[in-house]
Amino acid sequence: MKIAVVGGGSTYTPELIDGFARLRDELPLTEIALVDPDVHRLDLVSGMASRMLAHAGHPATVLATTSVEEGVAGAQAVMLQLRIGGQAARDVDETLPLECGCVGQETTGAGGLAKALRTVPVVLDIAEKIRTHAPDAWIIDFTNPVGIVTRALLEAGHWAIGLCNVAIGFQRRFAANLGVAPDRISLGHVGLNHLTWERSVLLDGVDVLPRLLDGHAEEIARNIGLTAGLVRRLGVVPSYYLRYFYEHDLVVEEQRSKPSRAAEVAAMETTLLEMYADPSVNTKPELLGKRGGAFYSEAAVALIASLLGDRGDTQVVNLRNDGTLPFLADEAVIEVPATITATGATALPVEEVQPLFAGLIAHVTAYETLALEAALHGGGERVADALLAHPLIGQASLSDDLARRLIDANRRFLPWANG
Repeated sequence: MKIAVVGGGSTYTPELIDGFARLRDELPLTEIALVDPDVHRLDLVSGMASRMLAHAGHPATVLATTSVEEGVAGAQAVMLQLRIGGQAARDVDETLPLECGCVGQETTGAGGLAKALRTVPVVLDIAEKIRTHAPDAWIIDFTNPVGIVTRALLEAGHWAIGLCNVAIGFQRRFAANLGVAPDRISLGHVGLNHLTWERSVLLDGVDVLPRLLDGHAEEIARNIGLTAGLVRRLGVVPSYYLRYFYEHDLVVEEQRSKPSRAAEVAAMETTLLEMYADPSVNTKPELLGKRGGAFYSEAAVALIASLLGDRGDTQVVNLRNDGTLPFLADEAVIEVPATITATGATALPVEEVQPLFAGLIAHVTAYETLALEAALHGGGERVADALLAHPLIGQASLSDDLARRLIDANRRFLPWANG
């Protein structure tokens, strides 16, 4: 079985390799293709991957290539984990909006739009190569902004499912709070990628969310950057990304007073690449745990194993709405529990979503629709319209100013902006 990882030169790839090695019985791989245009990083990361597999006694071979066509040929699944422009572009995404008094974040708000503008055309080009050279392969999208990128793939007719680590992270933390095995926990997870709430936490089918909030509200609130009082009042557990909405001005103030997350990650990456260059290093460095994306490898292995093995289990993924949330269009991409089989993902029924959450879901979905239009077709007005529709921006003069700034900052990634 062959898996391809496009963006395989990422410093995060050894986390994925660690998961493949540990979970070999679930996903018996024979070849892992790492695809990346950065030859230096690809050489270091692929060498590290080969040593990790050998150390774990895993028989899979590693193919390192700059060619998407070579990397995906014959693959049963292709994972996308791209960052167009690298950490330098991310730093702009996180700092430029702050100049206008808006949250600076790589997937939420203006920064998320900038990333979508850079990323969607590249992903669609890669997907067409996958369609030609691995026509039966599933595309697993971990590339942010996952909701917008996955919708672009689906609307272009690709076999694609979006994946995020937020849900599995909550599952693992709640299991630890309760002192039980994670596989006994399932979540009432609902919303959009990076805009979700846990409305129930089932332990062996029984909702224990009230018990969790009674005994662990302070810890849960700290982990998501909100107050325990707000969490108790809502009666649900919002994802960390809701902090950008519920505490926008406070977050802006905090972000202005410290280095960007991109700067922190860039420093980590320098150290990690030095570690990967050391031929004696053959296990995942502890530092990688601070890089982000916890439990991504477990989520990815489970999803691919279920798609290829027709397991029919339940996992939280990003997929077409198709009536699951009746207040959204069918083509919207939502993040909810779904049954995973060889034919794809089918959303489980979702209880009616309360107005407090449904209103924000609908608002951000409208933005995502316009963001995708801007990413596909370009144009300053489309960019400004998407910003105007975003609940964290939503003012005409601000949207126009931010649109000009984002386009200027990303001009080398936007062919339509240089005509």
